[in-house]
Amino acid sequence: MPTGKVKWYDVEKGFGFVTQDDGGADVYIRKAALPQGIEGLKAGQRLEFGVADGRRGPQALSVRLLDPPPSVAEARRRPAEELHGLIEDMIKLIELKVQPDLRRNRYPDKKNTKQIGEIMRAVARDLDP
Repeated sequence: MPTGKVKWYDVEKGFGFVTQDDGGADVYIRKAALPQGIEGLKAGQRLEFGVADGRRGPQALSVRLLDPPPSVAEARRRPAEELHGLIEDMIKLIELKVQPDLRRNRYPDKKNTKQIGEIMRAVARDLDP
């Protein structure tokens, strides 16, 4: 099967073009040829596909993604240096606001626990996107 890279793809219109690795003509690709669950493609994404001659030139059939789509979560991740600072602040906050109450056999007040919970969830999202 030929391989290539997405030249462009318009999600709203449901079609685009792929540049073949072997230098052949650009290949038309429509949404129906995409794997199930894939709504669109990004420029530069690598594909493997079958080719059929259509009325207006080659068309892609049975497309398979060679590169996974880029992760939106990873693109939004904090830089490691910033995350390091956030974790240090979280540890200090836990030591000052949570541990003293837990040592006295009681839970901290809801205001503190809500704030700390939000910080911990933010750290968890960045560590495991």
